[in-house]
Amino acid sequence: MRYHMFDNSSIKLKFTDIAADKIKKLISKENNFSLKLRIYISGGGCSGFQYGFLLDDKVNKDDVIIEKKGVALVVDPMSIQYLLGASIDYVENIKGSRFVVINPNAKSTCSCGSSFTI
Repeated sequence: MRYHMFDNSSIKLKFTDIAADKIKKLISKENNFSLKLRIYISGGGCSGFQYGFLLDDKVNKDDVIIEKKGVALVVDPMSIQYLLGASIDYVENIKGSRFVVINPNAKSTCSCGSSFTI
């Protein structure tokens, strides 16, 4: 992995091989190899904050970019503070398929895993 940081701090955010493989498949399906998976935090959800994911071809100068297996995960500086030490994974189960965040900073999460409190 390679980190592009908006300051000199050490950022510990990772994504799994499974998540990287899924990102690669999504990018290939879109046939736009400049796309990256952006994760962001917004207010809302049943627990206060919620995770959001989107394929994005734009990178802002203060975004954090984490690369793995030829794909990139992009996080804005406001969201990164809530994701330090977290891991992004991709799961497929009876509930469906989705990207998930394993976040040690979350004090509680909702049952669907898409919202959390700090």
